[in-house]
Amino acid sequence: MQQLLQVSAFFDGETLHKNCVVELLDGRVIHTEEIQGHHPKAEQIQGLMAPGLIDVQVNGGGGVLLNVAPSIKTLEVMFKAHAQYGTTAMLPTLITDDVQVMESTADVISAAMADRVPGIIGVHFEGPHLSVPKKGVHNASFIRPISEREMAVFCRQDLGQVIVTLAPETVAPVDITRLVEAGVHVCLGHSNADFATVTKALEAGASGFTHLFNAMSAFQSREPGMVGAALLDDNSWCGLIVDGHHVHYDSAKLAIKTKQTGKIMLVTDAMSPVGSDEDSFELLGATVLRNGDRLNATTGELAGSCLDMASAVKNTVEKLQQPLEEALRMASLYPAQFLHIDKTLGHLKVGATADFVIFDDDLNVTQTWVYGARIV
Repeated sequence: MQQLLQVSAFFDGETLHKNCVVELLDGRVIHTEEIQGHHPKAEQIQGLMAPGLIDVQVNGGGGVLLNVAPSIKTLEVMFKAHAQYGTTAMLPTLITDDVQVMESTADVISAAMADRVPGIIGVHFEGPHLSVPKKGVHNASFIRPISEREMAVFCRQDLGQVIVTLAPETVAPVDITRLVEAGVHVCLGHSNADFATVTKALEAGASGFTHLFNAMSAFQSREPGMVGAALLDDNSWCGLIVDGHHVHYDSAKLAIKTKQTGKIMLVTDAMSPVGSDEDSFELLGATVLRNGDRLNATTGELAGSCLDMASAVKNTVEKLQQPLEEALRMASLYPAQFLHIDKTLGHLKVGATADFVIFDDDLNVTQTWVYGARIV
């Protein structure tokens, strides 16, 4: 189906344009053009059209968590909750759990990919091969060395984009290389590794860092740690939770100033309260309480976030003083590049999938479109 839209502002992933006509055909962008006045045949849309937001770390939303109930219904509820905040593609995230839960989750993701469930582009396994001292809210009883059974789950070829977060002191470089050769995006996190160990993991093929600064060995004068390795390496990507709780805003500014441009991407690490009025929930034996926009386990640890991607963009503009265009790239283009799906996602140039969001002047989401169809 052919569609003609006219928007007052249009960001194609690189450049901000004014008063643009965007032509869609069968869920793709086939033409964009700045014009004067109103196009008589175009649907008029007030606001800023920008590429759909891509979140690579989503534990839950809409009152449900992937770990608690891995099912197609859970994925649909999660995506509906996040789509109202501009997310058009996401990686549902399973934190450290029993291998049987991992296997059943993989089966659900496989079915979602086969059925083309909107918004689901793969899966993120955050654990279970982590460092106990940096486990955060993860259940220590499930943290374990990697085995062939987990390797078989990670290396399945029917899961779309796969991220595995691991601690490099617990997984040998040869196993990291094996994962990468199977198409897995290996991220480093929940780790107390020293700089040398992190460097070896990067040399083995790891390409990302999960929630920079959080649950990782800190930067120090005589030992750069994982934070130092992440900021120094020009070829890897870092996820950043810009909610004011996980990372001090000035630390986030310093990371952006230090890291190679294009290598920091916004993530939410969202839990079930996003898009719901839930104020507490159970997570693998831990009770998590919501206090405003902050989540803490009753034992004190931060337990994911209440952040949504639109708020992450807004905070990056308002709190980190980043240009709007860069904040949008951090939420769309850079995650797409990290996942190697930027040929069709993360921008709105000709040939791109017609996944986009409409923002008002205050960066609130007014519309969300996936594959040329409005869903919010």
